[in-house]
Amino acid sequence: MLVQAFPVLGGKRLTKALHAFFRSPVYPILIAALMALSEMTAIELAVFYAYFVFGALSLLFEEDTLATLPIIACAYMTIAPENSTAFHGGNTIFDNNAFVAQLAILISAAVVLMAGRLVAFRMTHPAPVRPKLLYGFFALGAAYLLGGSFTPYYGWDTVLQGIVQIVSISIFYFYYLYSVNWEEHPKGYIPALVTAIGVGLLFEIAQMYTNPGVFLEDGDVFRDMLYTGWGVYNNIGCMLAMCIAAPCYFAVTAKNGWAYALLASIFLLGVALTQSRGAIIFGVLVYGLCGLWILLKSSAEELKFTLLIFIALGVGLLIFGLAFEEKLTKLFASLLDVKLYGNNRQDIYEHCWNAFLGHPFLGVGFYATPGFAHDSVGAFIPPRAHNTWLQLLSTGGVVAFAAYAFHRIETLRLVLCRPSAEKVFAALSVLALLLTSLLDCNFFNIGPGLLYGILLAFAECASRKKERPKKFLPVLSE
Repeated sequence: MLVQAFPVLGGKRLTKALHAFFRSPVYPILIAALMALSEMTAIELAVFYAYFVFGALSLLFEEDTLATLPIIACAYMTIAPENSTAFHGGNTIFDNNAFVAQLAILISAAVVLMAGRLVAFRMTHPAPVRPKLLYGFFALGAAYLLGGSFTPYYGWDTVLQGIVQIVSISIFYFYYLYSVNWEEHPKGYIPALVTAIGVGLLFEIAQMYTNPGVFLEDGDVFRDMLYTGWGVYNNIGCMLAMCIAAPCYFAVTAKNGWAYALLASIFLLGVALTQSRGAIIFGVLVYGLCGLWILLKSSAEELKFTLLIFIALGVGLLIFGLAFEEKLTKLFASLLDVKLYGNNRQDIYEHCWNAFLGHPFLGVGFYATPGFAHDSVGAFIPPRAHNTWLQLLSTGGVVAFAAYAFHRIETLRLVLCRPSAEKVFAALSVLALLLTSLLDCNFFNIGPGLLYGILLAFAECASRKKERPKKFLPVLSE
């Protein structure tokens, strides 16, 4: 903003240094590192101030809002277990009035700055074409708001929840579509960010195994104690599964691609350590699709080293599994003892289906299912179906299901029209979210929804014809 208002600042050494920093891989890596550090050491407030400073500097001195994107993607995953109101029985920082007041001020100031930067950007750039996913998001949002209409369960709570749901998956799709100069963003910036997030999540997964009560007296692992401050094992499993495709993008496009293929394999092992059944099942599927992508698109020289890595990794895992079979069985005992549809999911699915049969056109809203009385839910987060399709049918009936199907058709058209490596990466990352949501409620959680919108904006703008800067780092360039 300041550079546009005072062009003389564009030539200053500080402005150039900030621009180089925000457009380098160091910056998203730093933001992801702060995310993991915050979750592991409970220094959320300090990290929030750091995020605000970085965001404010970028909004004031950068040409667009790209540098705020890593903060938006990572901020959700900064909360430590001891400061989580969901998992900690005692007082947390969110019960501290001073903390809440400072957080509210930071968020309010950030919203004002981001809104102002959006207006300033639109004043100096031509109006973009109509967003390709506009109608799908509009239809889905309308279905969320109408869900449960003409039933005793419809009220302001379900309307507000519908607003939160559609805003979480679409707000940053539209914001970054209209406030980032995508033709000139560094190529590989978003895949590098998601790769950095994946590495940060590996540290958070390691932290989960230090939670009290994880290891039982007989050495077994009690899976229910695997949680971070922002979610349980299923949530972190989904987020890491979404990251698997990111290093595979570099395995296809960068030199020394075998190293990135190895990192994707490590991400898959991290998903296994979350002990989330859905994330493991569908993470393996996405990993297999990524492997096929690498086989089809890598150069012959790169492919030779990549295949050696895959073979060595497979043999190593087999030997390790045979050598430590007993310890691995104890580690994953709670996972192996639970059926695919454990945790009363089958009962939940039946409740949702019956709710749909009773109100097939517009459903019963967010708070009347699955299997809970409407007035028994006191928290803002409603009981969820742990399956996207059943959630849609019970919440908004055939109207919501049809709106979601239309949205999915629009996203498929977006990905299949003028395909590119960037679009394949974004599609595989989104696919991980959609597939894990068939056994869980990830699509209706706020954190994955924010990354979902970012990935769709990236996919829509990735194949624009104008030449973009290719060099991000020599190791990350094509």
